[in-house]
Amino acid sequence: MDFEGAWTALVTPMASDGAVDWHGLEKNFAFQIEQGITGLVPTGTTGESPTLTWEEHNSIIERTLKQAAGKCQVIAGTGSNSTQEAVESTEYAAEHGAKAALLVDCYYNGPSSLELKNEYYGVLAELFPDVFFVPYVIPGRSGTALSVEDLAILAADYPNIRAVKEATGDLDRMARTRRLLGADFFILSGDDDITYKMMTAPDIRAAGVVSVVSNVAPAAVAQMVRKLLAGDPASAEVVRDALSPLFGIVTVKAESERLLPDGSAVRVQDRFRNPLAIKTLMNALGMPSGPGRQPLGKMTAEGVSVVRGAAREVWDRNPEILAPVGKFYGVDIEGRLSEDSVWSSLTYV
Repeated sequence: MDFEGAWTALVTPMASDGAVDWHGLEKNFAFQIEQGITGLVPTGTTGESPTLTWEEHNSIIERTLKQAAGKCQVIAGTGSNSTQEAVESTEYAAEHGAKAALLVDCYYNGPSSLELKNEYYGVLAELFPDVFFVPYVIPGRSGTALSVEDLAILAADYPNIRAVKEATGDLDRMARTRRLLGADFFILSGDDDITYKMMTAPDIRAAGVVSVVSNVAPAAVAQMVRKLLAGDPASAEVVRDALSPLFGIVTVKAESERLLPDGSAVRVQDRFRNPLAIKTLMNALGMPSGPGRQPLGKMTAEGVSVVRGAAREVWDRNPEILAPVGKFYGVDIEGRLSEDSVWSSLTYV
């Protein structure tokens, strides 16, 4: 399987009552496919997999595979902090046509790299030889990390481990991955803001990105990646710079005021992590997104202002980035960016 290209880490849209918005999900699939995305990655962190039931999780994967068939590729998010759960999820995905699966390092219980190799990745690769597995290394979320050395051993032992999603931010680690795993191994960026650097660095040579921003700008992200793969970094840089404000809001830090029990006011910094910011933007633009599942809630007014400012900057400077949203979903982008009530409804009161 060829993992080159731009893949969208899909948001899971929710209805106002907290249920999955199935119609909205399928509409978002259609938008991604129309805009030329390489592939879809459902039920990852961006898709709020920690709060999905396994029934919802499996149904989202099944619907993604069905709608994408013959149109784009799919990497099904089947990872867990339980090997048995990952086995069951992968089995369901494979039975419904999945050729590839994303496995996040086991979060919270935090096994060592050796345990990840022997008791998780190796188990799944052995059980499902016809499924290509993509380890997802994100220590900031999982509290653990598969080492490059253990990844190299796994890839040597199992031909169905041919790619890694790198979200460590550690360029030296990525260069070591390239040295140990060779030219034919696929390194995918898990961070929109350093994709260009990862793909142009001669000692990394990443093959593409699993993108959050492509939920709202799939054509532009795909264009940037295609130009990099074609050896045209100058043209890709123009697209990167146009997208840059959106790359900066995958995670948003913002200070706001809190009142303590004694009545005194203090400033507290909140870190609003993915997918809250992208869901806030999608809601504001009129795309199917809906609320996050608790414990995800809303952003402060200060946080929403950061998201709004980034969207406004992109629209004013490079409207072609967001114009496809307006056309496909039948919304007035300028109007929604300008309407204060749209944005105030997305904040904590």
